[in-house]
Amino acid sequence: MKWIEQLQYATWFPATGYAVAAYLLGCFATGYYLVRARIGKDIREIQSGSVGARNVGRVLGKSGFIVTLLCDSGKGALAVWLVLTWTNDSRLALLAMLAVVVGHIWPVQLRFHGGKGVATSLGALLVFDYRIVLVLSVLFLAGFALTRKTLLPGMFAFACLPLAGWFFQYDNLTMTLLAVLSAIILIAHQKNLVDEFAALSAQHAGAPKSDRPKL
Repeated sequence: MKWIEQLQYATWFPATGYAVAAYLLGCFATGYYLVRARIGKDIREIQSGSVGARNVGRVLGKSGFIVTLLCDSGKGALAVWLVLTWTNDSRLALLAMLAVVVGHIWPVQLRFHGGKGVATSLGALLVFDYRIVLVLSVLFLAGFALTRKTLLPGMFAFACLPLAGWFFQYDNLTMTLLAVLSAIILIAHQKNLVDEFAALSAQHAGAPKSDRPKL
């Protein structure tokens, strides 16, 4: 298969270097250090325990949310932009994308307890191919309009990431790596999804049953 041949002839030494550098960049947990600097507390022990923008916003307010969001998305964008600038190789850019997201979600210096990876992924995807972000945005907004919720529409949009790659006629290797990114985001939100489905199930079970006509 063509994409397997691409892997066989890849230059693994520089690829490993780019991946490690992107991972270390992803490990810079903006929310963690921002909360430490502002109030001297560990964000991982507050609210949801995530170092992402939403949880930081609960603690520091709108300014904390915006700063964390911009920095988290910015490091994803920076990782992909640097690799594309230095190599012009989309395969290496995708590898850097995966590595920076993994670094954000599982940062080694924080004992692998980081954020959820959405902002970092979107920043990276925006540089890689902004059209993919537009597709994800449309899917999310459509889901939000129907459900008035954010988690399920957002995860549905990320689950469709490989389909977006197929729609834009990317090769099999690119779609495979996009599928890996999709899986990483879904795994990072596993607990949130379980809680969301449990809440929906409880809500459905507690809904009043419609009166049945008497025979």
